[in-house]
Amino acid sequence: MRIPPFLLDQWLATYEFASPPIRYNLASSTGPRWAFGDLLALGDGAGLKDLGELRLSYAPPQGTAALRKQVAAMHDVDPDWVIITTGASEALSALYCLASEPGASITLPFPVFPAMPVMARAWGLNVSTYALDRDSGFKQSAERVLAAVGESTRLVLVNTPHNPTGSVMPYTEIARLAANLEHRLIPLVVDEVYHPLYHGAPVPASAAKLPNTIVVGDLSKALSLPGLRIGWLIDRDASRRERLIDLRSYFTISGSPLTEAIAAHALANRDEIIGRLRAVAAANRVALTDFMNAHADTLGWVAPAGGTTVFPWLRDGSDARELCVALANAGVLFAPGYCFDAPEHFRLGFGMQSEGFAQALNIVSDVLRAPRELSAVAGARR
Repeated sequence: MRIPPFLLDQWLATYEFASPPIRYNLASSTGPRWAFGDLLALGDGAGLKDLGELRLSYAPPQGTAALRKQVAAMHDVDPDWVIITTGASEALSALYCLASEPGASITLPFPVFPAMPVMARAWGLNVSTYALDRDSGFKQSAERVLAAVGESTRLVLVNTPHNPTGSVMPYTEIARLAANLEHRLIPLVVDEVYHPLYHGAPVPASAAKLPNTIVVGDLSKALSLPGLRIGWLIDRDASRRERLIDLRSYFTISGSPLTEAIAAHALANRDEIIGRLRAVAAANRVALTDFMNAHADTLGWVAPAGGTTVFPWLRDGSDARELCVALANAGVLFAPGYCFDAPEHFRLGFGMQSEGFAQALNIVSDVLRAPRELSAVAGARR
C-alpha cells in the first residue's frame, strides 16, 4: 500500500528541528529532557561504571538479561515474559505481523496516535475503531470496545493512559475486556507507554499481570528518554514469544548493547526519573487548569487522568490549524487536530516544558484574544 504522509511528525519536525527551534514546545507527548550526563549521575553512575569495557557487538534478539530484569521489575512480572524492541513502534509492528492474515482486522481507539492504524493497514489488516468521545469525557470501557469487535477481529488494542486525550481505562475494565476476548481467542494489547503516570488516583497495577494481555511499553513517555529508542513487549504466552523474538530477529536482528546498558541503568533509577516528570506535570497541570478555566468560553477540554497530553477543542467547531500556526509564529507549539483526523481539536503536552510553561500559556492567551488572519491557514497547507 501507499503510506500516507505522517502529518504529525512532519508538523513537529518543522519546528522542533528548526534553527532556532521553537521557544516553547507544548506539542510534545514526552517528559522533561535528560542529558546523558544527568543519567550518569543517577545512583552515582554505578550501573554504567563498566561502560568502557562494553563490547559493541550484537545483543540477544530478546534483549539483554539486565534490561529485561529491570523492565520486569517495573511491571512486577517474570523477566522471561519480556522482549526488548526498538521503541514501541517495532513492538506494534511485530504484533500486527503476527495477526495479519487474509481478511483479518484489528480494533483500535479513535482518536489514536496516527501511526497505529496506518501501520496496521500496511501489514494488511483492516481497522475497526471504537470512539473516545468528549461528551463522555473520553471514557474507555470494555463495553464500548467489545461493540467494535467482529468475526474478523484478530487483535484488540487499548491505550491507557491515552495519547492524545489523557483518559485512563480502569483496571477492572481492562480485566473484564481481557477475559471476554479470551473466550473469543483474541489477545488484548495494552499500550502502557505512560504507565505509571496517573493524576490524582492510586497507581494501578500493570495490565501485564492479567491473563490474555500483551503489554507494550517504552522509555519515551513516562521515562522521558525517547532518544534511546527502547521499547518492549510483555507476553506470558511462551510460544507466541518465540514467534515474536523470531520476528524481531528479522526486523532489526537486535538492539544496541550500548543503549540497552544505558536503558537498564535508567530503569534501575526509574523512581527518580518518573519523580521528576511527576513534579513537572503536576505543576503544569495546575497552570493548565487555570488557563482552561479562563478560556472556557472559547476552549473545551477534559482534564487528563494520566499521561502528559490533553486534547482540547475549539467550541465554535472551527479548524484549529489556524490557531496552531499563529501560535507557532508566536513561539508556542501545539499539535493541530488535523494530524489526528479531528480538526477542531489540538494536542497540548504539559510534561516536557520544565520551565516557562506559564509564560507559554500567557502567549496563548494573547493569541486567542487577537484576530487571526486567514493567511496563516494557507501557510499551514503549503
